[in-house]
Amino acid sequence: MSWLTKTLSSSIGKKVLMSLTGLFLCTFLVVHLTGNLQLFYKDGGYAFNTYAVFMTSFPLIKIISYGNYFFILFHAFWGLYLEIQNRKARPVRYAVVKNSSSWSSRNMAILGTVLLVYIVVHMGDFWYKYHNEPLPYVQYMSDVRTGQIVATEMPSTYTQDVKKVEISDLETGTHLVIVKDLYKEVSVAFQNPLLVLLYLVGMLAVAFHLYHGFQSAFQTLGWNHPKYTPLIRGISTWVFAILVPAGFAAMPIFFYVKHLMGN
Repeated sequence: MSWLTKTLSSSIGKKVLMSLTGLFLCTFLVVHLTGNLQLFYKDGGYAFNTYAVFMTSFPLIKIISYGNYFFILFHAFWGLYLEIQNRKARPVRYAVVKNSSSWSSRNMAILGTVLLVYIVVHMGDFWYKYHNEPLPYVQYMSDVRTGQIVATEMPSTYTQDVKKVEISDLETGTHLVIVKDLYKEVSVAFQNPLLVLLYLVGMLAVAFHLYHGFQSAFQTLGWNHPKYTPLIRGISTWVFAILVPAGFAAMPIFFYVKHLMGN
């Protein structure tokens, strides 16, 4: 395994680690956004709350989640390490700098630091509270025949390790689901304009970071080709610099505007 150690400890090897972890996190962002879009369903939070139960209960998803936490931390601190190494290698700046690179490529470390702060706040607001703090429960009564769902707030009569209770009544054709109300937690949190502002700044950092990072990852891996580079650049721009950040940014804006309108 000495060849692997030598490769990963080399300059290009270190960049390959950044590229691979970065591409993994890009994939995670797309999946995470897809799941969180259920916040926009007009069902009193039923789809989102049951999705939260699945994501925190299904064994395979839990294993992937822990791996994801590791990759986030590794990618962030490995990036800072590489930036420090680059500065040490060139401690004196040139008197005149002519640099055709983009602003985002020259400030990846700063953008990454902003993202790390955003992730810590995000995890503290929702992930930590969902797992460790008392949350209210909500009851969803659905009519199997019509598909109509009625949400009812209920007191926290369950211990917090109970994430979901399901009861079906074949005689009445109803299906009862009781879950932790993370949807309400999200709704209340985004009534705070400062938190909304932080999320928007975080998504702006995501846009710039991924615009350069996605393209750079393929370049580092040697996947440069006149036929495929335009496609990679297009995905970087439209998916990771525009659609993904805009999708996440729409959530705090949606709940804040909803609060202002009294809904």
